[in-house]
Amino acid sequence: MALVLGIDSSTQSCKAVLVDAATGEVLAEQRATHPEGTEVDPAAWLTAMDQATAGLIERADAVAIAGQQHGMVALDETGEVVRPALLWNDTRSARTAEDLIAEFGGPAACVEQTGSLHVASITATKLRWLRDHEPDNAARTASVLLPHDYLTWHLGGRQRKTTDHGDASGTGYYSTRERRFVPELAEQALGHAVELPHIAEPDEQVGTVGGSPAGAVIAPGTGDNMAAALGLCLGAGDVSVSIGTSGVAAAAVPGSVHDESGLVTGFADATGAYLPLACTLNGARVLELGRRILGVDWAEFSRLALAGESGANGLVLQPYLDGERTPNRPDATGVLAGLTSATTREDFARSIVEGLLYSMKDAVDALVSATGVPAKRVLLIGGGAQSEAVQLIAPEIFGVDVVIPDPAEYVALGAARQAAWVLSGEPEPPQWPVPGTEAISAAVDGEGLARYARLRDATEGW
Repeated sequence: MALVLGIDSSTQSCKAVLVDAATGEVLAEQRATHPEGTEVDPAAWLTAMDQATAGLIERADAVAIAGQQHGMVALDETGEVVRPALLWNDTRSARTAEDLIAEFGGPAACVEQTGSLHVASITATKLRWLRDHEPDNAARTASVLLPHDYLTWHLGGRQRKTTDHGDASGTGYYSTRERRFVPELAEQALGHAVELPHIAEPDEQVGTVGGSPAGAVIAPGTGDNMAAALGLCLGAGDVSVSIGTSGVAAAAVPGSVHDESGLVTGFADATGAYLPLACTLNGARVLELGRRILGVDWAEFSRLALAGESGANGLVLQPYLDGERTPNRPDATGVLAGLTSATTREDFARSIVEGLLYSMKDAVDALVSATGVPAKRVLLIGGGAQSEAVQLIAPEIFGVDVVIPDPAEYVALGAARQAAWVLSGEPEPPQWPVPGTEAISAAVDGEGLARYARLRDATEGW
């Protein structure tokens, strides 16, 4: 029996799953924590990976690493880390993002060349920040890697620097149309030429563990969002909606996506196609707010929401609690409209769930508009998706069948599936079952959607 190891090196932790390559059955899993903060010494990731994979990597025939996207790992000419890595959630480069967009010639030109509108998370903006604020470190930087690239390079005995198209597409110096790095854009950001890793094809072997001929095969790895799509076996017409701290809607499409509005980022995926994403800032925290205000546990919160009528008797929540990204309203706050003397606790709980789902539908609609590919079903994942109320109300909002995959480490599973693909030598990744994908259907609440749209549009600029 061939075994593969999938590793998810996320912002908070490192997770590893040992999987039967033929069936996708998880045989063992382990994890280790990462330090907090928006900049981290990459050595901490290596320590966590060693802990999470201890006793598992020795059993694996192939390994792949999925990692948090966008992070900047700057290396000197000897391969030593120049400074702590700046992570995707480090916002110090927000101003430099604006500068780079202007240098492109505006938002449309930026999106045309790279598939995405630059924001602080994009790697190129961090390189520019390094140039402007730490010129000595910028001068020492000879090569730049993403977090998953750095871990893959280390795992393979530091013999060859590689990345994949999915993670590379979030750097700001990659052309999604031409599927290649644009070294001139990295040079423009940093102020001098810099070595970029080899971009491996989705099923390409990039090394062996420890660099030994007898070591397990190493697959290219990818970004965390791309690995999650692999783990869910996302297909044509599928939209994954993840409700975590933030919300993410993603769809698998065959062609490069260029959304000038900036709402949709046109990433490549880990299979040779594309994975456009639309993100919201307010996910499960919206549910937590409602539960906290009502002073109930999660089971009671769901009971109250499901006891309320569809449309919450006219009570509507705009859930932009801490600003919003889809639509782009960084200074917005939440708005509750439609309160009357007859409003009940059930109405309030219902409005909280519906408001969150309306916001996520905006993200799905942005994807459909940018790609031209209609959503046929929604796969609902993340911590917020475990709410019974969210599960049962979601079909009324999205207007298509909703499936709730069983909770699992889908990023790590996607990495494992890629490892199994490389190990097999087959032209396509293996088809593994995704448990818990029975569809939930419901009639669409058109009146509620219209009320939400009126509130959202009326509060633009608030």
